[in-house]
Parts: sequence; structure tokens; C-alpha cells
Amino acid sequence: MSDRDSGGGRAVVRHARVEDLERVVELVAEHAEYEKAAPPAPGLATRLTGMLFGGPGSAEEFGGPEPADEPRGPSGGETPRLRCLVAELPDGSLAGYATCAPELSTWDGVAYLHMDCLYLTSTARGHGLGPLLLDAVRAEARALGLTEIQWQTPAWNEGAIRFYDRLGATSKEKRRYSLPVDPA
Repeated sequence: MSDRDSGGGRAVVRHARVEDLERVVELVAEHAEYEKAAPPAPGLATRLTGMLFGGPGSAEEFGGPEPADEPRGPSGGETPRLRCLVAELPDGSLAGYATCAPELSTWDGVAYLHMDCLYLTSTARGHGLGPLLLDAVRAEARALGLTEIQWQTPAWNEGAIRFYDRLGATSKEKRRYSLPVDPA
């Protein structure tokens, strides 16, 4: 997908594979802690499996796009609802991830790619992996025929804000809300 020489070889950004899932879940937990959020609920790996590799939670279940060149589930079946890109260091370890999924804008009447997460471990920041991950997210948007990526970052995360500003991204002031839905 994309790569960068990190001094000891090339770091690469690629689509996550089933065997990456345990480490991705660890990175998600680190990300939640970094953002001062609650840890992921138990069973995250199971839930992500369907969203990332097909099965329950796949694109078909949500009416998502299914281009021919999209990553497929392990059996070559459904298109995943969620895309996960990982930053792999030359030693094979994963130092970060970005997740994204197509969403719709009512105001514009078009689809866009929503980047839900972009996270790098503290030791991986500042080595050019962030731009590689964002370039890979852009490639996902292009592959889906989408012309925009949208995301959020906490207002206190000045490092991320500087990073996104340097890339030419623009921001709007909004608050993100969540509301639990009681089971029927």
C-alpha cells in the first residue's frame, strides 16, 4: 500500500489481516487510554472480526458499497463494513492503525469516508507513519469513489491538531454526543 524507510528498513501501511486482530485490539485499548476514554468493552475482537473481515457487521448488512477491488473477508465473501489499515515496522510489529468506513452527508447528498480512528504508539509518532496512514486512508476513499474524508479529534489533542493542520485539513467547531439506546 505505502511505505517509508525508517532507518532500519521500510515501514509499511497495509490492510489489517485476521492475524493482526489481537494487536489491533491492544492498540485500540491504548488509544482509548490516550484519549482518556473508557476501555473497550469485552468481546471487541469478536465484534471487529465481522466488521473487518466479513460476516455479521459487514457492508451488506449496512447497505455499504461493494466495489470489486475492495478487501474481502477471509473466505473472499462479503465486503467489510469497516476498513482497518495498520502501520507495520520493519521488524513486523504493528505501531499504529487507522479505521474508516463510508458514511453519508445529508446536507451535501453525497457519501464520504469517515476516519473513526488514527493512532500511533508514542514511540512511533514523529517518524512519518502518520502521513503514511492518512495517505492510505485517502487511497481507500479514492478506491470507493469518494471525494472527502471527515474525522474528529479531541480539542485538547494539540499534537494531532498541528499534524492535521500541517496536512492542509480544515476543521469545524462541533461537539460530539452519544446517547445509549435501551434494548427493545
